[in-house]
Amino acid sequence: MRTFLLLLALLMPGALVAEPLYFTAIPDQDESRLRTRFEQVAHYLAQELGTEVRYVPVKSYAAAVTAFRNNQVQLAWFGGLSGVQARRLVPGSQAIAQGYEDQFFKTYFIVNTSTGLSNMSALKREELEGLSFTYGSKGSTSGRLMPQYYIEKYLGPDHELFSRIGYSGDHNRTIAQVQAGVYQAGAVNYKVWQQAIREGIADPEKVKVVWETPPYPDYQWTVRGDMDQRFGEGFTDKVQAALIGMEDPKLLNAFPRQGFIEADNEDFRPIEEVAESIGLLN
Repeated sequence: MRTFLLLLALLMPGALVAEPLYFTAIPDQDESRLRTRFEQVAHYLAQELGTEVRYVPVKSYAAAVTAFRNNQVQLAWFGGLSGVQARRLVPGSQAIAQGYEDQFFKTYFIVNTSTGLSNMSALKREELEGLSFTYGSKGSTSGRLMPQYYIEKYLGPDHELFSRIGYSGDHNRTIAQVQAGVYQAGAVNYKVWQQAIREGIADPEKVKVVWETPPYPDYQWTVRGDMDQRFGEGFTDKVQAALIGMEDPKLLNAFPRQGFIEADNEDFRPIEEVAESIGLLN
């Protein structure tokens, strides 16, 4: 019966064979947390779109971009930098939605309280010089790109400022490593930090925020440019509407975002310019 239906669909002019929509997300937090979050999102999207939707977990930011480039996924929750990288590799791809908060995202600089550092109104070389410092993933906007940009803008090359530089891999590990004293300081996504405080993961007696970056655009949902060709005319608009229409607090709190709004590629031009300026898009 299935073979008959497939043949019938192929013979019908303009007909498309039903197939799952695959999506992924950058692994910016603990893998089990991400899997729970995005399997719920897959269920929601399947109901809204009327087609099977499958979440594809990946091990790194680069793997998320590769999966998108190779058409293993057609939709992705990217950070600012990974979204720019993916859209450069797949012409016609579009950013279609972002969290409300992603219009003015921030990075927190955190330190182990043993450093004795207090809040800084501006980055100060004399306060940070000689500390060990960890970024998040090398491909992270909030965990690497923007903090490196501001360090180098105000204080000079990071490798000349810090005694040791690391890359934790994700924001939760950055918090854990700074809290444990593996590194004296680090850069972390402010939303992950706030969630870690709420959940008691970050101990204010051991780790604290001392500076925050100016706002910048960050996370977004991006679709491949051939989405409508694959799933039918207007499907990209349906996906966008489903994401913007996501109102269940349980789903939104998992990101965490208060909601999603429209986005387009131009919104992330500032990220592209910063990445080019520090050599991350060469």
